[in-house]
Amino acid sequence: MHRTVVLAVDGVIPFELSLASRLFGTATDPDGRPLYEVVTCSMDGGPVRTAADYSITVAHDASALAGADTVVIPAAESFAEIGDREALPRPLARALALIRPEARIVGICVATFPLAAAGLLDGRPAATHWFHASDFQRFYPQVKLEPEVLFTDAGRVLTSAGAASGIDLLLHLIRLDHGSQVANQVARRCVVPPQREGGQAQYVERPVPPSTDTGTSATRAWALEHLDRPLQLADLARHAGMSRRTFTRRFRAETGLSPGEWLTGQRVDLARQLLETTDLPVARIAERAGFGTDATLRQRLHAAIGVSPGAYRRTFRAVSPSSDPSPEEREA
Repeated sequence: MHRTVVLAVDGVIPFELSLASRLFGTATDPDGRPLYEVVTCSMDGGPVRTAADYSITVAHDASALAGADTVVIPAAESFAEIGDREALPRPLARALALIRPEARIVGICVATFPLAAAGLLDGRPAATHWFHASDFQRFYPQVKLEPEVLFTDAGRVLTSAGAASGIDLLLHLIRLDHGSQVANQVARRCVVPPQREGGQAQYVERPVPPSTDTGTSATRAWALEHLDRPLQLADLARHAGMSRRTFTRRFRAETGLSPGEWLTGQRVDLARQLLETTDLPVARIAERAGFGTDATLRQRLHAAIGVSPGAYRRTFRAVSPSSDPSPEEREA
């Protein structure tokens, strides 16, 4: 069983602390057997003060990190202040040094700061909360900060932008480890979307439009039911009862994306879902997702995730060793 160890330090934020046990702990195989073991440790095995009005007790000290396949470091109040110091606090540095070179390390929200201070992110892409992005870039110019994404996957080290994007990142890991069916099952049980559109740019503070019947949410829901149609901006604006200019402005204010960008993202998501869960030919999936031709689907999917439809299907669908890809899949 994949062993995940969560490191809790003083000032840990309870929400982030709970994510690994909640999501990984929900992942099971078809027979209901757990796929991950999740344990929590502190530096010395003693109680940990949280950022809320209570403390927690744990059953392990930092030595548990040495046996981890994945280490999850939740955000703590003090982490964003690490860049102001000359060095990483010694107890935390000693704890991080216990992690095996082959183990994955996950930093949630401002846990990116101690990972950067330890040199684990040098030359790698990283995400952190948008509120602290400018400070992070100033403290750690050697890290390739991607301030608009929800999470980054640099292979061994993965980072998320904020609290909720920790959910996105852990679902991504479950999807990598066990495929989209298990990840989707976990998402459903936790009542969260399996994948979210866009990046954290849409969460940066800005004036929030009033929630009224004149918003674009109903039109977005309608568009999702008709992705196979050649939807144009005029169609969306007409459904919303707005001019194209007003609709575009309100749509961007509510989603952080243009209508065209949003539609393309939804179509890519639908195509990925169909590739993962059906045996439909790529050409048929292109029609169902509204791309028209398989050539357009290949172009859009490669632009979004860097792989062809055939490669994506082979990665995220369980295929028996004796089965060979179809000529269409080899071509795709």
